[in-house]
Amino acid sequence: MKSSMDTLGGLARKLSIELPSDLVKAGFDKVYKEIQRDAEIKGFRKGKAPLTKVKSLYGDRVKGEVLQELVSEHYSKALEQHSLEPIGLPKIHFEKGIEENQGFTFTAELEVRPTVTIQKFEGLEIKKETPQVDESKVDEVLENIRQSQAEMKPVFEDRPLKEGDIAELDFKGFVNEAPLEGAQADGHLLEIGSKSFIPGFEEGVIGMKAGEQRTLNLTFPEDYHNKDLAGQAIRFEVTLKSIKAKDVPELNDELAKKVGEFADLEALKEDIRKDFLAREEKRIKEDLRNQIIKALVEANPVEVPESLRQEQKEMIIEDVRKRMSDQGLTPEQFDEYRQKWNSDFEESASLMVQSTFLVDTLANQLNLKATIDDLTQKLMEYAQQTGIEISRIQEFYEEQGRLPRLAFQITEEKVINHLIEKAKIIS
Repeated sequence: MKSSMDTLGGLARKLSIELPSDLVKAGFDKVYKEIQRDAEIKGFRKGKAPLTKVKSLYGDRVKGEVLQELVSEHYSKALEQHSLEPIGLPKIHFEKGIEENQGFTFTAELEVRPTVTIQKFEGLEIKKETPQVDESKVDEVLENIRQSQAEMKPVFEDRPLKEGDIAELDFKGFVNEAPLEGAQADGHLLEIGSKSFIPGFEEGVIGMKAGEQRTLNLTFPEDYHNKDLAGQAIRFEVTLKSIKAKDVPELNDELAKKVGEFADLEALKEDIRKDFLAREEKRIKEDLRNQIIKALVEANPVEVPESLRQEQKEMIIEDVRKRMSDQGLTPEQFDEYRQKWNSDFEESASLMVQSTFLVDTLANQLNLKATIDDLTQKLMEYAQQTGIEISRIQEFYEEQGRLPRLAFQITEEKVINHLIEKAKIIS
C-alpha cells in the first residue's frame, strides 16, 4: 500500500491511497473462500462447491465486501502512517469500481483533531454579581396572589361596563360577511383591560349595559400571527349578558394562611424572597459558567473543525427552534430569525466546540476526568430527584448510549468549578 497526504486548508486533509493488484486479489480470495466454506449451493455438499461456481453466484456481493474491508483497513493504516487523529467520518471517493486482478486507488477527505495548547487557565478574570432580591418583584407576586384569589360577583346596579369589570359576552365575528371560525362564543368572560382581544374590542364594549347589543367594526393588526387575517376587517356582533366585578381580598395574614402553610403575611413574603434568591443564585452561577468558558477560549484559542462547527450550530438552532415554536413562533418567522442571527449561531457554535477541546485537555492535565463513582453518584441524584429506581435510570443511560455524554458533563462541571475556584473574581 502506498499513501500520500495533502493539506486542503485548516484542519482538512486528503489521503490518497493506492492498493496493488496482489493485495486486492488477496482480499477477493479471502472473501470467496469464506463464502465457499459456508455456502449451501444446490448440487454440492456444503463447502464443496467449486470456486468458479461461487464466483458466478456471489461476484457482485463479494465486490462490495472486499471494497468495504480494504477501504476500512487501509484507511486506518494510512492514518497511522501520517499520524493523523481524525474528527468524524471521512468522505471516501474512488473513480472506478474494484476488480479482482487490478490495482485500486481511493481518496479519503477528513478533518483532524486540532492541536490544543493550554497557555493560561488560572487567574482568568470574571465578574460575579451579588444576589439581590428586588422588593418590587415581591410586591408583584403578592399582587398576583391577590388577583388569583379574587372572586367574581354579579353587579346588580344599573350601570355601564367599565375598566376592571368582568364582562359576560356572547359574540360572533364576520369577515367579508362570512362567519369566522373560532371568532364566536357564548357566555365568554372577558376582563376589561386585560388586552386579550384584538385592539379596539375591549374599548368598543366599554359603556354597554347588561342586555345591550352592539356592532364593532375592527381590523386585525398588520402583524397578527395568522397572516391570512393580518390587516383584514372584521365585524363583531356583541351582546353583553351581565357585568361582574372582581372582589379582590386584602393582603393580610388571613390571605397568607389561605394560599399556603404560612403563619402570617411576613412568612409568605419571606418564602417569595427565598424563591427569588434561589433563582438569582442559579442565574449568577450560570453566568459565571458562561464567563469562565469564554475567558478560557479567549486565552487559549483552538482551531475549529468545520464539520463540528456546523454540527454544533445545527444543534443550537434546533434547540432554539423548539423553544420558540413552543412560544408560538411560526416556521416562517423562525426562518427570518435564523437568518438575522446566523453570525451569532456561528459564534456560539465555535465557542462551544473550542471549549469542549479545552475542557477535555484540562481534565486530562488536572486529573479531573469523571470516575465510576462520579457517574454512580450522579445517577443516584437523578433517582432521588425523580423517584425512579436507580437500576431503571442506569439501564436507560446504558441502553441509550448516554453514559459517555453524562461522563463528559460531569467532567466539564469539575473543570469549570476548578477554573472558577482559581479565577480572579471581580465583584
